[in-house]
Amino acid sequence: MEISSKLLDSIDIRSEAGPFLQQLESATNEVIHLVVYDQGEVVYIEKLEGTETLRMHSKVGKRAPMHCTSVGKAILANLPSGVVHEIVDRKGLPMHTKHTITDKDSLFKELIQVKQNGYALDLEENENGITCIAAPIFDHLGKAVAAISISGPTIRMTEERLEQLKEHILDVGSQISVRLGFSKQNQIG
Repeated sequence: MEISSKLLDSIDIRSEAGPFLQQLESATNEVIHLVVYDQGEVVYIEKLEGTETLRMHSKVGKRAPMHCTSVGKAILANLPSGVVHEIVDRKGLPMHTKHTITDKDSLFKELIQVKQNGYALDLEENENGITCIAAPIFDHLGKAVAAISISGPTIRMTEERLEQLKEHILDVGSQISVRLGFSKQNQIG
């Protein structure tokens, strides 16, 4: 049992997720991100550019806040509440755009909605003109350890488009989680 647990811990999320990210990029033609959770932030570990032109601040290896990114909120919504409070108290809720959630109560209400929906949105909260939709990725222990997102210009990422993309992102997040050994019985929270 201990050996199999160590093997599962060593699985490279990036390589397991790769084919699914490429499918998502092909299906959407938008920017696809894969991030991991690390010390109260997300770290970009993969970025596929899509076929549409889009300039974003994100790049592999860069850290980003959790409260104003769809990937961050997708993970936050699935962490124990004590951990979320600790992250918010330590990191604060700095404003990145006029749309950034900077109020704790508003953030916690949104995280409840994210958990219920299974996906998170960033509606120009981290970068002006950029809208993102993300889903969490769970490991074999049921912990939200990573997230994937689809990002595009707000002008293209309409409510109708986000509704269409929702099924893609949820499906891919679920498939990657299964590849990491996740099953619903293991889910935390």
